[in-house]
Amino acid sequence: MIIREVEERDAEEIAAIYAHHVINGTASFDYEPPPAGFHLARIRRVATAGWPFLVAEEDGQLLGYAYLTQFRDREGYRFTAEDSIYVRADAMGRGVGTALLKALLSRGARNGFRTVIAVVGGGEPASVALHAKFGFQAVGRLRAVGFKFDRWLDSVYMQADLTEGGASAK
Repeated sequence: MIIREVEERDAEEIAAIYAHHVINGTASFDYEPPPAGFHLARIRRVATAGWPFLVAEEDGQLLGYAYLTQFRDREGYRFTAEDSIYVRADAMGRGVGTALLKALLSRGARNGFRTVIAVVGGGEPASVALHAKFGFQAVGRLRAVGFKFDRWLDSVYMQADLTEGGASAK
C-alpha cells in the first residue's frame, strides 16, 4: 500500500468508496451518493487551497482517501482543519485509515494547521477509535442532529493538537 497525493483521475474511485458509506452507513448523513463530478470539484477546491488530499493505493486501486479542509470559511479559522477519511469496504480493518490519518496529520502540521477537528457522523465507533489512536479527544456530542435509516443520529466532535508533542507526533 502506498499513500500519495490525490489526482483528478481518482474521482471515480473516490465516488464509489463514498457511495458505499452513503448507502450502508451513518458516517455520512447524505441519502444519495453524489456523482464523480462532485468529488472532482472537491479535489480541485482542496488543491487550490493548498490543503492535503491523500489516497491509499494498492495494485493500482484506491483503498481509501482522506483530506483536510479549513474547519469554517472565516479567516479566523485558518489554523483549524476538519478531516474526512473514507476506506473502501473490503479494505476496512487493514490499517488503511491509520496510514491515511498519520500522513494527513503530518501534512496538516506542515500546512500550518495547529488543530484538527473530526466530526464523526453517527458516532461511528471505528472512526472514534481511529481518531483516539492519534490523540484526538472527544470535545462534544451533538445529539440527534442527523436522521438516517429511520433513526436519529448524533455527531461526535473530536479535536487534536498538531503543535509539537500533539497528534502529529504519534
